Amino acid sequence: MDITGINSAVETLMYSANTMFILLGAIMVLAMHAGFAFLEVGTVRHKNQVNALVKIITDFGISTIAYFFIGYQVAYGMDFFASAAELTENNGYELVKFFFLLTFAAAIPAIISGGIAERAKFYPILIASALTVAFVYPFFEGIIWNGNAVFGFSLQAWLEETYGAGFHDFAGSVVVHGVGGWIAFAAVFLLGARRGRYRDGKVTAFAPSNIPWLAMGAWILTVGWFGFNVMSAQTLDGISGLVAVNSLMAMVGGVVVAMIVGRNDPGFIHNGPLAGLVAVCAGSDVLHPIGALLVGGVAGALFVWVFTLAQNKFPKFDDVLGVWPLHGLCGAWGGIACGIFGTEAMGGLGGVSLMSQLIGTLAGIAVALIGGFIVYGLVKAVSGIRLSEEEEFNGADLSIHKIGSTNND
Repeated sequence: MDITGINSAVETLMYSANTMFILLGAIMVLAMHAGFAFLEVGTVRHKNQVNALVKIITDFGISTIAYFFIGYQVAYGMDFFASAAELTENNGYELVKFFFLLTFAAAIPAIISGGIAERAKFYPILIASALTVAFVYPFFEGIIWNGNAVFGFSLQAWLEETYGAGFHDFAGSVVVHGVGGWIAFAAVFLLGARRGRYRDGKVTAFAPSNIPWLAMGAWILTVGWFGFNVMSAQTLDGISGLVAVNSLMAMVGGVVVAMIVGRNDPGFIHNGPLAGLVAVCAGSDVLHPIGALLVGGVAGALFVWVFTLAQNKFPKFDDVLGVWPLHGLCGAWGGIACGIFGTEAMGGLGGVSLMSQLIGTLAGIAVALIGGFIVYGLVKAVSGIRLSEEEEFNGADLSIHKIGSTNND
């Protein structure tokens, strides 16, 4: 074989390997959606378990269509109306890249689902999910991960020119989790609290229906998260063991601190690793492992404190799974923390700017809040987004799906 043939074979092998690598990442993140589902199943009351399962899988289906036909083009300027021959160039890498990034996009409605559980209508919420995945999420995704300009202004280019570095969000602390959490804030605010949740100004505790299901959901998410973070490199030559170990350290930091601050509460303990993993996404490729441990620990405490405060002090803000503190606040913390612990002075690899991280994080929050209030406010005005009092009393399982989670229902 001549040198040209050898080069061609090596190139084909490289494309094949990269395609397989990112495909495995897509599958791992796809599996995380089962984690979202079972985390919600274990947290909500028994009469809403079927609805939790159905929402996650139908949201994924709707998200795929919305992202395939609209969202991916908004973010990256690429559509899928080319011939199959064109789409399968380089072993179909671009198609698999879409699959991988789709699993991120579909996490947005999966995050929101936990916040609005037990009292939301079905089809109107699916419409809202489609709109967020088609327009709101990819708008910010394209600005950060593709350098898109808005009315001729490129945020990333401006940050790099002004502060020496663009907004760094390796695996989506802000782009995915922060945006999802702050859209959820708008949805929860507009939806209102579950009936019977607050009586005479005091909280009525709705205990989780099944701690084992909740724990299984947390474990599925935790394992899948290593595909979420490590495989955000998207190619084999970009893979880094630092991302894996930083994810591990942030995870255990979240567990230990949530255990201490949450006083051994199993709900807090199983959300602790998720808080740590949300926070480390942004800087997982630049932090020192000790820095990642600290970032995860702070996130674990932040989730416990803010979730408890919101539940007890703000009676109309009924965030069932605590998705706003878990994803919205811990995601924002992760974006900012990257600019602190990612610097060489703090043992990181450098190449980050605290001012860029602050501005980028605030931009993500602004896009999410504005987009969330527009989308859910519009759907609320047109069709309503809340079950009737009787439907909510009977539970979403029977009211929407006409079946309970067991034969006894």
